[in-house]
Amino acid sequence: MHTLIIGNQSAQQIKERVLRVWKTGTAEPAARLDFVSLDDAWRLLSDQRRAIMQAMAGAGPLAIREIARRVGRDVRAVHSDVRLLYRAGVIDKNEDARMVLPYETIKFDFTFDARRAA
Repeated sequence: MHTLIIGNQSAQQIKERVLRVWKTGTAEPAARLDFVSLDDAWRLLSDQRRAIMQAMAGAGPLAIREIARRVGRDVRAVHSDVRLLYRAGVIDKNEDARMVLPYETIKFDFTFDARRAA
């Protein structure tokens, strides 16, 4: 897959999508990372983590030190952010333990429902 869609959906929508893929055996055209809570999404997608994603885009495998250099931050702090992005499935490791952003396109698809916010 070349595209990752990061967005928000209800737990029911996520469940229905997973069941549909499981029952049909047909993969979706893009990988998805959905959050039930917009607050959870914003916690993962902080300004600093988005900067890491942008610095990694199209760069191929990178060592954490190189990522830190590209974003102008401390290696330890970047390591912590990279680990969270890795656990979330946004970035990956190659066989040399270098980090890679495996997607050509990342699409953000968030819906704010004013009726639920009240």
